[in-house]
Amino acid sequence: MVLKLNNEKIADYTLDNIDIGLEKSFEVKLTQSMLDNFAQLSGDYNPLHTDKEFAQSHNFKTTVCHGMLLASFFSRLVGMYIPGKNSLYFSQSLNFINPAYVDDNIIVSGKVISKSQSTKIITLQTSIKNLEHELISGQAKVFVRK
Repeated sequence: MVLKLNNEKIADYTLDNIDIGLEKSFEVKLTQSMLDNFAQLSGDYNPLHTDKEFAQSHNFKTTVCHGMLLASFFSRLVGMYIPGKNSLYFSQSLNFINPAYVDDNIIVSGKVISKSQSTKIITLQTSIKNLEHELISGQAKVFVRK
């Protein structure tokens, strides 16, 4: 069975065909409905995310995208691209560097920096950037089930 989402085929990497240096990325445009839906799902209605005037009074240009909304795109990176359907997330570190805003185009990327045959875990250097800045950096550890 081939599963697709937004015309994307889910990758089917196994530990044996994952090489150090394998890199994948995708682009997403942040929308107001994404922020609204995330606030509803998470229950995080902090005024930095929901009140333009409040955010501006705290030196942001407008409401700030939830950091964890951005970080949730790492799930797509792991579940769809590296390794794809054989993945089981083990851990993810997150360093929040710069804010993101509605209408930002972000690039989510991951690069394999290590793999262990004994534990079947790969480590990805993960990053989210907009056109101007790095927004989030970190590392993901992913168990490759097959």
